[in-house]
Amino acid sequence: MTAEQGVRAAALTILIAILLFVLQAARVEARPPDSFAELAERLSPAVVNITTSTLVAGNEGPQPLVPEGSPLEDLFRDFLDRDRPEQRQRRGSALGSGFVISPDGYIVTNNHVIEAADEILIEFFDGGGELPAEIVGTDPRTDIALLKVEPAQPLPYVKFGDSDVARVGDWVLAIGNPLGQGFSVSAGIISARNRSLQGAYDDFIQTDAAINQGNSGGPLFNLAGEVIGVNTAILSPNGGSIGIGFSMSSAVVKRVVEQLKEFGETRRGWLGVSIQNVTDDVAEALELDDTSGALVTDVPDGPALDAGIKAGDVILSFGGQTVADTRELVRMVGDSEVGTTVRVVIFRDGATQTLKVTLGRREEAEGLLSSGDLPEEDEVPQADEVLGLTLMGIDAALREELGLAEDVRGVAVIEVDENSEAFEKGLRRGDVIAEIGQQPVQTPADVVERFEAARDAGRKSVLLLVRRDGQPRFVALTPSG
Repeated sequence: MTAEQGVRAAALTILIAILLFVLQAARVEARPPDSFAELAERLSPAVVNITTSTLVAGNEGPQPLVPEGSPLEDLFRDFLDRDRPEQRQRRGSALGSGFVISPDGYIVTNNHVIEAADEILIEFFDGGGELPAEIVGTDPRTDIALLKVEPAQPLPYVKFGDSDVARVGDWVLAIGNPLGQGFSVSAGIISARNRSLQGAYDDFIQTDAAINQGNSGGPLFNLAGEVIGVNTAILSPNGGSIGIGFSMSSAVVKRVVEQLKEFGETRRGWLGVSIQNVTDDVAEALELDDTSGALVTDVPDGPALDAGIKAGDVILSFGGQTVADTRELVRMVGDSEVGTTVRVVIFRDGATQTLKVTLGRREEAEGLLSSGDLPEEDEVPQADEVLGLTLMGIDAALREELGLAEDVRGVAVIEVDENSEAFEKGLRRGDVIAEIGQQPVQTPADVVERFEAARDAGRKSVLLLVRRDGQPRFVALTPSG
């Protein structure tokens, strides 16, 4: 063997040794930890128990034991209420958890833990005393609240981690005050990510770490000791832990806490559209390649209308980021800064367009939209039938019969054949067809004409904008048969 070959062999040996060491280290890291004791000992001082109290009306004295709705019920109530003093108030209490995020006393918990509370008392770990807390701000949409205490000395605190890099199967640690038993630690893994329960801004981490009543508002830690979630809810038939718990991800919580700390309230971006997901049949009707994006169903007065966005547009990109679905678009818009101008790529009439939208503030827009001046109603023709739908133009009598709002315009569905595609797609009596092929319709004849035109053009499906109880959605129907 030459000297050069010897050097190469030695280098190869060293490389193999390094590779084996790395693989061994990876295997060791993948093993469950021998103990969570050191982590729990380090993190627990930053976790707090929260006790709230609220004044509630109390009913004094005996209550009548008679069936509800019985003729004797009013008699007994009058008898018991006679000369009864005013109801006394009693003080109710509730328990929850939280965690300190700064040495000067900022504390994060759930909104439902402190909602309507008159007094909030913070109990610190291991006999560390108690302090009253004030509410800095709350966000019911994500169920997050920020509190503040005034400590005599700096407090132990924890930092947020990046929940977006957490993986299903990662170990997590929950610390809190379950069932009022005091500080308690439970461990488990991340069972699922990106869960949505009911809110528009939901991004829950699902975990099998034991979470019970009283854990609400407590932290969910990764093995680095960083908060990646706020324990919020459980799924249980009996109110106790069955291994399905939900923690609001730190990706959501961090931004909410920053805004509550700075403004005392949230300030979310507002685009000003109603949207729905793109289904396969809707994609076919619009001649889209796939179902990604968010389909615009309504555009009230606001930023989107000012920028030229219309009902029937599909939002494909927002601020340079591809939009997968409606949930993702809601998150993107909500996380954007109020007043910023954003590029929005839409699909319309078989081509893409880029529009610039200056975002408003969602909190200011909610509840402030009005219908404005409405056009006079057209003369109403007789009923007509098409594709299993019995249709009629809207007059005052029909508007009253179906309970339609004054601003609703279009063609009313009177009957739906239960064997029709329209029934299968969810159309029902009382629905209003507002548009077909992104063009308004006012009479049943308009509807028939649009379907016939689509059939003659060889279209496989036609897109209908349908309103029910004021809520718009798109439905794709086959124009033939």
